[in-house]
Amino acid sequence: MHFFFNNMKYQRILLKFSGEALMGNKQYGIDNATLTMYAQEVKKIVDYGVQVAIVIGGGNIFRGIQGTTEGMDRSQSDYMGMLATVINGLALQDALEKAGLETRVQSAIQINQVCEPFIRRRCIRHLEKGRVVILVAGTGNPYFTTDSAAALKAAEINAELIIKATKVDGVYSDDPQKNPYATKFEQVTFDYVIHNKLSVMDITAFTLCQENNIPIVVCDVHQPDNLLKIVQGEKIGTLVR
Repeated sequence: MHFFFNNMKYQRILLKFSGEALMGNKQYGIDNATLTMYAQEVKKIVDYGVQVAIVIGGGNIFRGIQGTTEGMDRSQSDYMGMLATVINGLALQDALEKAGLETRVQSAIQINQVCEPFIRRRCIRHLEKGRVVILVAGTGNPYFTTDSAAALKAAEINAELIIKATKVDGVYSDDPQKNPYATKFEQVTFDYVIHNKLSVMDITAFTLCQENNIPIVVCDVHQPDNLLKIVQGEKIGTLVR
């Protein structure tokens, strides 16, 4: 049973996981312990009545741009990347359901044997029923990243917030692993991020969010309760708005 409390600042969010985040400490593939941890963190916010859609990348298996650098046709390579996101989505679905959540996987490309097609009204209805909807295959088009897919789907389902779940605790002025003097932003504007080319999401994703007034929080998902604190309105990570 899902309980709904009005003290949640955000009632419907879109959560963006990178494919690389699913690797844990591995060099490739999917780490089950990491999947389980993500599932438990998502369950905490769903149990409070927050509606959650998830967009997932495929970089732990195959990145479209990777194939291009090796001489592969860009469109063909990107479609392969989309299929990688489907594999990750099914793995995440298994972990979420083992945590006791109801889920649906919806794909931007037709793979009816394993997931539903993305239909906006159906997706929203699933969310209203307390189901976690995992959105795979990006936008269904080559030349677009899963960051762009996250921004697009967030706009389509009227999400109030995008949470980009990463291994770092926010947006920095420079790479904190390379520059010890890099400073973390608590809040930053879309214009500043775009002008200074801060590596958070790609420019298409940022522009979509800016045009549709969808704020983004970049946070470290590995810290327990960070997702819950964000939907409650606490200042965690970096807010881009």
